[in-house]
Amino acid sequence: MGIEDYGGGQPPGADILIVTTNDVPGHQVQQVVGEVFGLTVRSRHLGSQIGAGLKSMIGGELKGLTKTLVETRNQAMERLTEQARARGANAVLAFRFDVSEAADVGTEVCAYGTAVIVTPTG
Repeated sequence: MGIEDYGGGQPPGADILIVTTNDVPGHQVQQVVGEVFGLTVRSRHLGSQIGAGLKSMIGGELKGLTKTLVETRNQAMERLTEQARARGANAVLAFRFDVSEAADVGTEVCAYGTAVIVTPTG
């Protein structure tokens, strides 16, 4: 597995800017569109659970679970981006992830932030 299997974020040239900050240097917020989120729930794969259980006895990274969580977060982020685009925004401020257990059968990942329209200053 290469480093690309463990990363996320936006591809270069994305049409929706997503930042964890409350503003974007060199840009002014023209309009607040509102809260947007992308949500996904993933069930656990029996094989990966067994492998994770065995690995936890000897220690080390659970690479299969790490890769699954990265894929899950990326899917939630894609859904957030789609919602922001559909509502006419060109940026999302204060971007965050929330991860929780979903009824003991899976993992819920929610990507959320504030959709806005920004324009460059100057």
